[in-house]
Amino acid sequence: MKKVGLVMRKIQFAEAQGPRVFAERLRDIGRELGVDIVFIAPERHVSGQDWLPGYEHEKGDLVNYDVVLDQIHSHNIEHVIYTVSGFTFLKMFLPHSVLFPHSFPDPALTGYEMMKPFYGVVDKAVVQTEFLRRQLNDVFGVTDVDVIPIGFNESLAERHFDPTAIIDNRVLWIGRDEENRRPDLVLEYARQNPDKDVVMVFGGERYKESMKKYDIPLNVTLQFALSQDEVFALMNSAKVYWSCSKFDTFAMPLTEALAMGKIVVKPEHPCYGHISSRHAFAGNERNWFELVNMAAASSQKYSADNREYAFANFSATVMKQGYERFFGEWLK
Repeated sequence: MKKVGLVMRKIQFAEAQGPRVFAERLRDIGRELGVDIVFIAPERHVSGQDWLPGYEHEKGDLVNYDVVLDQIHSHNIEHVIYTVSGFTFLKMFLPHSVLFPHSFPDPALTGYEMMKPFYGVVDKAVVQTEFLRRQLNDVFGVTDVDVIPIGFNESLAERHFDPTAIIDNRVLWIGRDEENRRPDLVLEYARQNPDKDVVMVFGGERYKESMKKYDIPLNVTLQFALSQDEVFALMNSAKVYWSCSKFDTFAMPLTEALAMGKIVVKPEHPCYGHISSRHAFAGNERNWFELVNMAAASSQKYSADNREYAFANFSATVMKQGYERFFGEWLK
């Protein structure tokens, strides 16, 4: 079985959100394709948080190269996928290295100036959207780029889909307590719309502490570190899924919301261009509250069009087909 190293930060492997879900899905797909995906993460200069003073983001990755290389060599790995740009210099030691970004140097993101120099070194990447492929080409001159989505779990999307269980006034938001994700907007929406049942889901237990700084309205329910099974069950119960982030490399919950037939309200930033089915409405801070209310008031309980679009474009099957092509070329 061919081995491929997947290099991520320790915290990315630890939390119940996008990077770990991607890692587990890639490992499962790899097994089906005869590829052993080996998880690799630095153990030194890391903490339970994603921002440790002196080792912020890419700076922290740079001081862990020897730890990461030792792990890679101990498994006799020659091919590596790394998900954070701080490990771009792996290609100095391993020519077969490819970037799969969970973040991107966009001005909307914290630390983007620190990321930019690393992207100047990238020569091969796998990204989740055509928008990112264009950005890598236009901004950084990277032309060797494959586009493969993070596929949602089709069996969960089938098993939990039950229109009779939809709560008409429930609005669901999934994210992190970070300025870029705008949880403050969701809380303000709930304050102004006390008739709505607003559910906010956070990927890590650590957000239980950070969310204490907010005054949480009575019509808001907070959930933390849910399993994928719990996410799909909760997703089914909502009528509207709302994302108000400034930027995303993929926005996995948005594709899961489409798969569950939710009426979607999303940002108008072009990075969300792949979320483009019939009942996905783009807005901004000036009209989001109205869009969410209009979606909740819709006579349609769910969108069959959104569901069909998601299965055609973002399913685990589509992801597997993408990696079958990619591994077939990269590992030969």
